[in-house]
Amino acid sequence: MNFTNFGRYILLLKSVFRRPEKLKIYLKEIAKQMDYVGVGSLGLIAIISTFIGAVMTLQIAFQLTSDFIPKTIIGSVNRDSSILELSPTISAIVLAGKIGSAISSEIGSMRVTEQIDALEIMGINAPGYLILPKIISGITMVPVLVIISMVLSISGGYLGGTISGAVTPAEYIQGITTDFNPYTIVVALVKAFVFGFIITSVPAYEGFYVRGGALEVSQASTRAVVISCISILACDYIVTQLLL
Repeated sequence: MNFTNFGRYILLLKSVFRRPEKLKIYLKEIAKQMDYVGVGSLGLIAIISTFIGAVMTLQIAFQLTSDFIPKTIIGSVNRDSSILELSPTISAIVLAGKIGSAISSEIGSMRVTEQIDALEIMGINAPGYLILPKIISGITMVPVLVIISMVLSISGGYLGGTISGAVTPAEYIQGITTDFNPYTIVVALVKAFVFGFIITSVPAYEGFYVRGGALEVSQASTRAVVISCISILACDYIVTQLLL
């Protein structure tokens, strides 16, 4: 059954990436989806990233009990963990819940009310028109949100550390600037690109093939979020294994 679903998913993607009928309509829809995925999720990502950075700093400081380890290590550990893991993965899981359920519900509702059938009768490539703008917005806006998340997470660590007295401002800044490897940002952006694709394509598949009524649409939304989260964590491991 899982192989059947995977095959249908690949065939759906094949239909999605066909040449658009009218580029102007697609561009308008892409701009609308970018606004929803990017601007609409900015507040949520900002709050989560800032608090995670602050909490991480406090926890690292709590575990550094030895006097022989310099306090600057707090900044460098928080920087690397935020860039490589926390910002891409936690942002993606949060967005899978927010955006994934909305995409699945929207397309699922169109399926059960026969709007997708109407599009196909009119000769419109329904998968392309409904799903392609969402995927493009996902693979462009999720990396942007992850970059913002990195900056806010490190800034949140600075605020949390200095307000609590766990680390001085000078020690934290020295920590985040010492031995910085720019390649970690490349790894994080590759992860964000992959996660953006999963967050938009998996819920779209679940919604597109839903059958029944309102109950089945809600079940498809739940299933979409669960599968997206599992796929994100699996791809997180694969990308880390390949690039690090």
